[in-house]
Amino acid sequence: MRILLISCLFFLVHDSLSAQKKNEKTDSLKVYGTCSQCKHRIESTLNRLHVYKANWDIDTRMLKVSYDSSKLSVPVIAKKLAEAGHDTESFQATDAAYHQFPKCCYYERYQAASSLAELPDSLQAVLPATATHTLTGVILEEDRKGKLAPLTHATVRCLSNGLTRTTDSAGVFQLPCAVPVRLAISYVSYKTDTVSITSASDIKIILKNASVSSLHEVVVTSRNPSTYISSLSTFNTLHIGSVELTKAACCNLSESFETSPSVDVSYADAVTGIKQIQLLGLAGNYTQITTENTPEIRGLASIYGLGYVPGPWIEGIQVTKGTGSVANGYESIAGQINVEEIKPDKANKVFINSYVNEMGRLETTLNLARKINDRWSTALLTHADGVVAKSDRNHDGFLDIPTGRQLNVINRWRYAGTNGLFAQFAIKALDDQRQAGQISFNPSTDKFTTHAYGVGIHAAQYGFSGKLGYVFPQQKYKSIGFIFSGNTYKNDSYYGLTAYNGQQSTVYANLIFQSIIGNTNHKYRAGLSFMNDNYNEYVSSRNFFRRETVPGIFGEYTFTGGEKFTAIAGLRFDYHNQYGWIVTPRLNLKYNFTPQTSLRLSGGSGFRTANIFAENIGLFASSRQYAIVNGSGSYGYGLNPEKAWNYGINLVHNFKINTHSGSVSLDAYRTSFINQVVVDVDASPQQILFYNLSGKSYSNSLQAELNYSPLNRFDVRLAYRWLDVRTDYHGNLLQKPLTARDRGFVNLAYTTANHWKFDLTAQWFSKKRIPYTGSNPVGKQLADYSPAFTQASAQVTKQFGSHWDIYVGAENLTNYTQQQVILSADQPFGPYFDASMVWGPVNGRMVYAGMRYKLP
Repeated sequence: MRILLISCLFFLVHDSLSAQKKNEKTDSLKVYGTCSQCKHRIESTLNRLHVYKANWDIDTRMLKVSYDSSKLSVPVIAKKLAEAGHDTESFQATDAAYHQFPKCCYYERYQAASSLAELPDSLQAVLPATATHTLTGVILEEDRKGKLAPLTHATVRCLSNGLTRTTDSAGVFQLPCAVPVRLAISYVSYKTDTVSITSASDIKIILKNASVSSLHEVVVTSRNPSTYISSLSTFNTLHIGSVELTKAACCNLSESFETSPSVDVSYADAVTGIKQIQLLGLAGNYTQITTENTPEIRGLASIYGLGYVPGPWIEGIQVTKGTGSVANGYESIAGQINVEEIKPDKANKVFINSYVNEMGRLETTLNLARKINDRWSTALLTHADGVVAKSDRNHDGFLDIPTGRQLNVINRWRYAGTNGLFAQFAIKALDDQRQAGQISFNPSTDKFTTHAYGVGIHAAQYGFSGKLGYVFPQQKYKSIGFIFSGNTYKNDSYYGLTAYNGQQSTVYANLIFQSIIGNTNHKYRAGLSFMNDNYNEYVSSRNFFRRETVPGIFGEYTFTGGEKFTAIAGLRFDYHNQYGWIVTPRLNLKYNFTPQTSLRLSGGSGFRTANIFAENIGLFASSRQYAIVNGSGSYGYGLNPEKAWNYGINLVHNFKINTHSGSVSLDAYRTSFINQVVVDVDASPQQILFYNLSGKSYSNSLQAELNYSPLNRFDVRLAYRWLDVRTDYHGNLLQKPLTARDRGFVNLAYTTANHWKFDLTAQWFSKKRIPYTGSNPVGKQLADYSPAFTQASAQVTKQFGSHWDIYVGAENLTNYTQQQVILSADQPFGPYFDASMVWGPVNGRMVYAGMRYKLP
């Protein structure tokens, strides 16, 4: 508490004072770049010039620099940046300097307006790039009443290459031109003027009629989607931005995928309130979840951990379908989810989010950030939530959501030094306590008795993580990075008469070196990794302990064949202290048929040790007794490790209809298990059987998704997904229980000109197979299949200025709920009690409200 109080006082009181520097002058100029590595490179270059202060903004590409005007000038600064590989409007980098960058740093080159012959001698040494795009845009006329109409036969000229095009009857033009560039716009009765274009998509130029006013201003609009698949990435990776996360309440990571058709979210059971995810039809434990490429949500915390990352802490999420890169480890089977948390150097000074819903859930997040000096920045992220009111709206005698509270804090530090050195560190602490079960349950008198059924969960997690990086100043393509972390996680809980205590301690390290072979068409990454896990679990007084020590080595080669073809081949070797050598090959291919259409292919294997109790914690909310069948030895519960192959294909096409852009994505993936720990709840309604796979187990997934903006500020997302997930249960190849074969998805988002935001998400699920209950007495049985159903949620947000947002929303608008969410709820200690058969919504319509405040 003292550390927390001191940190808060530091943020609220500290204000560093600096003496006025001699001949100090502050200027701004545009510097072209694209990512955090570019930011580090630009600012490091200027630090070597001994400027007083330099800050480059990734989004606007504007550099604000303070310097000694007696020693430096803007042209000198611009020339030094060009030598480092970054274009400015006055000096452009050579192709050699530009192509030394890693691929993530490739930006859209600046194209000078003049020909080489017209350039002064001082500029001819740094020539602009010659890569071109086909610019597509529309020219509209605004009349006296503010109405817009297409302008036919307007002339558009590219000042860099002199090409000219005229608009068609819809006001649309297409012009081959390098980007960024300046365009000259002219039309009879209009004043000719030029505009700067920095993006090749969604170009809209509005001309004011000369009778109303002179053409003093041309408005150009371009908008990035809130979710997208990067056209530069070889992996099929969906980027979910912070804007997308505000479309719903998004209280934590498990609730951050409500507007994404790729990830399924459901309750693990009808008692604990724990949410779980599925990717490609497989449980979330087959997806490797990392925080800034550090594996933290895994092992015993793989399900609980999704609720330990507050939504307001998330800067972005990357969802990769398929096995992904070998540099991140061997545990990915269905895919990878990487969470980027708020960075100290880019965070708002103050951010507050408050949330309340009608079921008594309260949440508050307070983020504070401070830039200490040109190199150091820090942030304090705090979160608290709780449920204080008891709710039983379906009158089954059980709490609809658990009561209790969570306290969560992170202190982050970031260092961006000169000469390519970078570092960041984070200290994390969490304490979570939940109480669930029957409303009449009193833990002080009823715990481990049959007076009333109760569930108590107390989890605590403490960790430290960090990254060290160095980019070679004279060889921008060469870098070395070191990622490390240490975590302890403890879960003391009980479910009725069953006690569960689990503890995990983890040490992780990953050293990565990156460079090229000859030129940037041949890149490689190589490294060493180390993972050590200690697991200690007690389930009804039976102890399960194991240690996993896994050192590894990996290599990854990237071949770039021009602008059309990219291949990434990776191979890693890991030595497990119990299972011996693990070989993990992976291959990802990408081919661009056109700049708008790309095809991706992927294949590879994954390996993991199952944590049968923590990963199936929802089954504890039942009277089922577990049994490990044909276990051999004590290590890993006596079960074999899991291994699977994953193959996938993805086709993405970006298009434009008039001035409105969109994209179509088609996916097909197959996961085939060689070894799997089967969780069998079909053999008997009174048992959970764990055993090694004997036969087939696979998942086939097909998905089609359309993203389109038919109107200004109106986004439509449509998707359909088909699953065929089957496992061999003692010779019977059955569909995976509680999983819908078909899913339809619609998301609509509209923003008005006066900052009202309307978001609606609707989903349709086909029937789901329910595990066998036919041996139960009549009245204690469930149907073989659930009915199909539809869910919908909506949110309205109003933005007040640049500081305040107020939002109101509702979940489960249709008020559709699963009938009999708890089997035999009136006899929780009887042999037929089961709260794990959740196939539909557990709670009815729920209204919530909240506010956000930010001080940039």
